[in-house]
Amino acid sequence: MKSKSILILFLLVSINFLWANEFFVSTQGSNQNSGTKEFPFRTIQKAANSAISGDTITVREGTYREWVSPAHGGYHKSKPIVYRAAKGEKVHIKGSEIVKNWKKYKKNVWKTSVDNSVFGDFNPFATFVAGDWLLTANKFHLGEVYLNEKSLYETGGLDQLENPVAHKKAQDKAAAKLQWFAEVKDKVTIIYANFGKGVNPNKHLTEINVRPTCFFPKKTGVNYITVQGFYISQAATQWAPPTAEQIGAIGPHWSKGWVIENNNIRNSKCTGISIGKEFASGDNEFSKRKNLRGFHREIETVFKAIDLGWSKENIGSHTIHNNTIYECGQTGICGHMGAAFSTITNNKVYDINCKKMMFGAEVAGIKLHAPIDVLIAHNYVSNTYKAIWLDWQAQGTRVTGNLFTDNEWQDVFVEVSHGPTLIDNNIMLSHNSLTIGAHGVAAVHNLFGGTIRTLQITHRYTPYHYAHSTKLKGVAAIGGGDHRFYNNLFVSNENLTKGLDAYGLDAFNDYPVYYEGVFDTYTGKTAEGKKVTWFNYPVYMGQNIYFNKAIPYKNETGSVLTKQQAKVYLERNKGIVNLHLDIATAQLKKMKTQFVSTEKLGLTSISEASYENPDGSPILINTDFFGKIRTGQTPIAGPFNEIQEKSMKLFDLNSF
Repeated sequence: MKSKSILILFLLVSINFLWANEFFVSTQGSNQNSGTKEFPFRTIQKAANSAISGDTITVREGTYREWVSPAHGGYHKSKPIVYRAAKGEKVHIKGSEIVKNWKKYKKNVWKTSVDNSVFGDFNPFATFVAGDWLLTANKFHLGEVYLNEKSLYETGGLDQLENPVAHKKAQDKAAAKLQWFAEVKDKVTIIYANFGKGVNPNKHLTEINVRPTCFFPKKTGVNYITVQGFYISQAATQWAPPTAEQIGAIGPHWSKGWVIENNNIRNSKCTGISIGKEFASGDNEFSKRKNLRGFHREIETVFKAIDLGWSKENIGSHTIHNNTIYECGQTGICGHMGAAFSTITNNKVYDINCKKMMFGAEVAGIKLHAPIDVLIAHNYVSNTYKAIWLDWQAQGTRVTGNLFTDNEWQDVFVEVSHGPTLIDNNIMLSHNSLTIGAHGVAAVHNLFGGTIRTLQITHRYTPYHYAHSTKLKGVAAIGGGDHRFYNNLFVSNENLTKGLDAYGLDAFNDYPVYYEGVFDTYTGKTAEGKKVTWFNYPVYMGQNIYFNKAIPYKNETGSVLTKQQAKVYLERNKGIVNLHLDIATAQLKKMKTQFVSTEKLGLTSISEASYENPDGSPILINTDFFGKIRTGQTPIAGPFNEIQEKSMKLFDLNSF
């Protein structure tokens, strides 16, 4: 009987496999065709309307100017609908249209008129960037003008175009003088642009964005989609706070089991990849209604989302792998709640918010709210405002084996969470390596080149959950402490930390060590200058090594403070990133460290959860930055099993 059941199952799977279709799309095709290799469709959307679970859509080389909204999803993770670029071919999905017929206006300023029918019911040049926690004083539009795929800067009027002045915070002052201004009329949108001295836009690729996204379902619950190998760019995405619908140039829109891999994502007005929340659980109520504080609205969205089915069974579990994401205005990757149970690995995220046209509390390379059981591993994040910002409910979150460098403010910021959050085997080389305004953070085997900061945020009561679940367990304010720091290497380069005071773990000197039944209270001032008293939970620190000016926590045990100097810097050559680490390895090898495990890290104080894998199995941190097994009885402090005398190759950026 058992054999018969297995045979029937095998036949059903085989029949299902035989029924799977492959649709083809080509710029030379027609939507009147059948979608075969010989007779391909013209648009990706036509194939999306036809494909069902288990089908594959192969797109041939060319540029596709459309908003792809998958009509159907897969019914199981083993039977996704796969969208893929044809092997070896460059397939570009753009949210823009080419604009020609530019006429000289004055000096270097050109003018064109675009019929509003090009935009349909969405004109980004008539729509402001807006939303909760957007702090920019000036108003900017969602519209963008692109010259040879580089976006120009919006300016406030025609007079500024003739004598352009670069945005004072823009990183590239020369590029910042290439500017545009638009006037939206009843039937046309008139665009003026300064493309620079001697540049005729009619002889170059000149485009404007017209669509709010490039690859994003219009409805929620479109599960198990795989997107591979596309170039995706020039989407007029809106500001994406955690209390609004979060739309990226690409994203699953409150679904489950998407795989987004091997894509090149560029020039999204706000967000590159969104794995965040939908509309129904809140739409910028904080800034619209202004009768409650922002964190109240944030909590409301969590409760509403649970009512709408936020659970491991329905939402999240995405794979974001091996993508290159750059030149986006707000975030490379963002997501509130919809990122839960996902993996974000081997991505290259850089040049985020570099134009400095807008700013707010949602700007980062990767900005996640409620990243429950999320793995962020082996990513390269550079030249952003904050590299990784884990905001609210970072529970079961692990940040491991990443390289962070040249980020303006912080490499990792953990805010208003109760843990457990595990940060291990990372290389952090910006001027601020880590800021913690949370409970329950464990940092193990990291290389810290910048400062460490701690914050108390006593006025915000934030949720915590049962382990590996979206089910709410309680809410609590953020005092401080309940952190663990083991086997870390502090080098504190003076060029990174100049003018800053917290070089090591001395920022935690006001926090107690644990002894039964006693918790210290601390009286101080908030960032607003108000006097408050809060609980300081204990901290657990030891077996760290401090070079240069780095200072240990006052009650550390087993750590080493050395007067020897250490130098660390990155060298980039043709896409290869090498680390040069000039350090006295003898000190490292003499240290009496221990392997760090679930047992050693213990339970978090508030959420009462273990530092463990998402399946509940224990963690043993016995590998290094490269994934190599650590040898010997006492692992070397820092992210490497062995420190080579010559440079160490960290990343080949050409492989993304």
